[in-house]
Amino acid sequence: FLGGTIQAIPHVTNEIQRRIRAAGERLDAEIVIVEVGGTVGDIEGLPFLEAIRQLRNEVGRGNAINVHLTLVPYIRAADELKTKPTQHSVGKLREIGIQADVLLCRTEKPFPESVRGKIAQFCNVAPEAVIQALDVKDVYEVPLIFNQQGLDETIIRMLELSCPKQDLVTWRQQVVQRALNPKQAVRIAVVGKYIQLQDAYKSIYEALRHAGLANDAEVEIVRVDSEQIERDGAPALLGEVQGILIPGGFGHRGIEGKLAAIRHARQTQTPFFGICLGMQCAVIEVARNLCGLHGANSTEFDPKTPHPVISLLEEQEGVMTKGGTMRLGASLCTVKPGTAAFQAYGRADIHERHRHRYEVNNAYRDRFTKAGLTVAGTYQPGDLVEIVELKPHPWFVAGQFHPEFKSRPLSPHPLFRGFIGAALKRTETRDRRPETGDRVQRAVKAQGSRTRRPVKIRGR
Repeated sequence: FLGGTIQAIPHVTNEIQRRIRAAGERLDAEIVIVEVGGTVGDIEGLPFLEAIRQLRNEVGRGNAINVHLTLVPYIRAADELKTKPTQHSVGKLREIGIQADVLLCRTEKPFPESVRGKIAQFCNVAPEAVIQALDVKDVYEVPLIFNQQGLDETIIRMLELSCPKQDLVTWRQQVVQRALNPKQAVRIAVVGKYIQLQDAYKSIYEALRHAGLANDAEVEIVRVDSEQIERDGAPALLGEVQGILIPGGFGHRGIEGKLAAIRHARQTQTPFFGICLGMQCAVIEVARNLCGLHGANSTEFDPKTPHPVISLLEEQEGVMTKGGTMRLGASLCTVKPGTAAFQAYGRADIHERHRHRYEVNNAYRDRFTKAGLTVAGTYQPGDLVEIVELKPHPWFVAGQFHPEFKSRPLSPHPLFRGFIGAALKRTETRDRRPETGDRVQRAVKAQGSRTRRPVKIRGR
């Protein structure tokens, strides 16, 4: 800025607009959806709302619309729906200079046309643009609710676009109906150190759910604190699950608990799925207990380990720039035929997203192979290990990448789908399906007060 004073307006607002435009240009998108979180009037959100106001004026009507999410509370004692919160919110938005074009009204009870008309009149929007965002049993019902009220057609008309009428039959049958009426159930443990935070592993939970839909199964997630495993032992906390997943992360805290969980999965033949750090932990566990490499570790946790089975590449060790050693973004991986990963993907060349610094040390690959740890996928420039599998084991797969980011309800990630499928087979083999309701809590009561109750990944 050539020494000029940086101000919220225009410098910050211009940068916000630039990034919005860049997102659309980079993907050559026809529509860019921008969510401005928070509450109208909060001081933190004012620069963003001002940027939205300016952007709307620049591109003009027909090229941008404002969709406002509001609340229409139901007062049960009076059996009455209140529209004042919506009126005040829309009015506050107008004070900033933004007129809502569409209102999504969160409500637990359907409101009549009289209420819709009242909201439309006092908020200065068309009646057909007042959409009821009803509470539903499952979040995947929401697109159907909006479609029934014509939200999609309203938005397309306001943006002066044309598109074929959408058929949501597949969504209804393969997503909503399976989510509401699963034919079977499976219990999966997610072992991490951030489980107290509801959204810490959100993408993992959703990917598991997508895989459950593909297998027509309800996925019940048991969130297990890896540090609690260090205190109470893996059998006490993982004995009643049909699959164990260890997600990504950084730092040494809770690592020994994750290693204990992997050892439990290996010894009990429980399906295991490791992601990023989860793969590195799997390699460390095999190195210590199957290869006999006492003290094997990652140089991230122990720079002086006698067996650095996980380490930085030689060309990275001298890099001092922050983030300079990070491998980010999508990379090509070649999957080895005859492996569980190849069976899941159905092809040799795949692209997966990465975010990590440390790699499997290729100097130990021969020892891993002799111990039964197969390198099932590699990144060819440098022959870096991308996927490992343990044989003989029903399903022990770990990847250095983050497959959860590529999973969708109608196209679950192949590895997640395979993992849930293997867990269901274990359920059938042991002839004991997971209990539901209050019985689930009894099944995991050994986890103690700090452990969260199983998350039934079904609705919101």
